[in-house]
Amino acid sequence: MKISVIMSTYNAEAWLEKVLWGFDNQIERDFEIIIADDGSKEATRLLLERMKSEITIPIIHIWHADNGFQKSQILNKAIVASNADYLIFTDGDCIPRKDFVAVHAKRREAGYFLSGGYFKLPMSISELITKEDIYSQRCFDLKWLKQNGLKSSFKNIKFIVSGFLEKFLNFITPTKPTWNGHNASGWKKDLVAINGFNQEMQYGGQDRELGERLFNSGLKSKQIRYSAICVHLDHARGYVNEETWKKNFAIRENTRKNKVIRTPVGIDSN
Repeated sequence: MKISVIMSTYNAEAWLEKVLWGFDNQIERDFEIIIADDGSKEATRLLLERMKSEITIPIIHIWHADNGFQKSQILNKAIVASNADYLIFTDGDCIPRKDFVAVHAKRREAGYFLSGGYFKLPMSISELITKEDIYSQRCFDLKWLKQNGLKSSFKNIKFIVSGFLEKFLNFITPTKPTWNGHNASGWKKDLVAINGFNQEMQYGGQDRELGERLFNSGLKSKQIRYSAICVHLDHARGYVNEETWKKNFAIRENTRKNKVIRTPVGIDSN
């Protein structure tokens, strides 16, 4: 297996199904999907059992019991379960364009991780997108999106750039190439070397903290924001709280200040 795609989810079957259709539509076929399930109920398991027979990409379901927001822990378990030496990370609410995996595969390089972004859709379009819209790629067609209510924005350029302009925009974007959990990739050995995600961290910055430790270990990053395209389906965020943000900020400050490479509570804690 060339690549493992690690995808987080939690009780979001309608969105997860659309994302799996998106990965079944990839031009690069040599990959597996690892579902990092942070304690979803039975409906998610049933969906995945059905999808295993409906799509041609192998699916591995990694689950643990619901204990609040423990995404870092389930991602670490998914890293261990992966069968490839190169890992792409995304979320179960991000539909990938058909070249998404191919872009990550083509741009991968020793000593680097890749950093992409997403295009956030409003709820009206998120709900509107059908299986046919995904397989036909209409949901990545700017004209179709605008016909269905997408507002004009410079960000819309993601859907139409290619070639030199695509590379130029990746180069000049003011957005730093950080580890973004919805669209990032790296070598499994590099992630294992830093002990994966910090399991002391809940929602808010745990992805960035992993990237900061990768930098501390000597890795560099490459920006693929205008190359690896995915659309983000809208949803509520009930897991955000100020106390967790403060705790996570303090951990990130320590990581940066003391050049921490290996988290003490990571992969080997499981």
